[in-house]
Amino acid sequence: MKRWETERSSTWYRSQPWLVGCNFIPRSAINQLEMWQADTFDMATVARELGWASGLGMNTVRVYLHDLAWEADASGFKARLDRFLECAAKLGIRTLFVIFDDCWNANPRTGRQPAPIPGVHNGGWLQSPGVAAVNDPTSWGRLERYVRDVVGTFRQDSRILMWDVYNEPGNSKQEELSLPLLCKVFEWVRAADPVQPLTSGVWFENASLSTFQIEASDVISFHNYNAAENLASQIVKLQQHNRSLICTEWLRRGYSDVATCLPVLHRERVGCCNWGLVSGKTQTIYPWGCAEGSPEPRVWFHDLLRSNGAPFDAEEVRLFKRLTSQ
Repeated sequence: MKRWETERSSTWYRSQPWLVGCNFIPRSAINQLEMWQADTFDMATVARELGWASGLGMNTVRVYLHDLAWEADASGFKARLDRFLECAAKLGIRTLFVIFDDCWNANPRTGRQPAPIPGVHNGGWLQSPGVAAVNDPTSWGRLERYVRDVVGTFRQDSRILMWDVYNEPGNSKQEELSLPLLCKVFEWVRAADPVQPLTSGVWFENASLSTFQIEASDVISFHNYNAAENLASQIVKLQQHNRSLICTEWLRRGYSDVATCLPVLHRERVGCCNWGLVSGKTQTIYPWGCAEGSPEPRVWFHDLLRSNGAPFDAEEVRLFKRLTSQ
């Protein structure tokens, strides 16, 4: 299977509403394994918080998977994905699943996950599959079986918006070392023949990785944590590829703000998922590199809602509701 033709990509995107949502993990999970493992899968919290997302006008959530959750319990893992999708769909929300990720902790392990380190941003987040596996092609047979099984199972599921095959390849000082696996993952997902489009988000200045991501993606996605002017400039630059666009990560208060950036995304009809919904165990209200034990920042870094569903900033919530209702 080849990348979608430009017209197919455009036709698909025109058939969607303005895609707006968040990167979602329930406040009770510190990472992807705690979210998806059987012992800690918290459907009650997931349902409550997806309801809050719907109340903001969101119709999309971007959700990270983990290969080790599948390896430990493939049938149970897929059953939990189905429960998540069913809950989201009932609320009018479609899901963008992320398959692999080069960010944060490099040695994921199943079982009980660590407690949050006070004040530390995303201290428990996990890479998938982790740099050792990324750099070891002899281990990729397991990864291929995982990808083909999960994508093959849900390949015609209308509750899934897209597949984001690899988040921030090259992060954690990997650079081009992640490119071979990135290429293979696109091959494996294409071989499963999903009806949903594929993407991998452009996120930093690396010509080899960014060029491949753009050329391999059915719909171009990107990350932008900068001010509205920079966001608008990047949109113009990416529009030159004649592909539909989705900004799959944004919102870094003090730089990338709801008040200034959400109107740009709405005006350009660029789909978007800000980082974080509810303040929880990921602790992404704290800035990158924040010291252990830091007090809660006066201005949150990411996330929109407190643990009880109350907004961090009521004006932000009003803007989401107004723009998503237009």
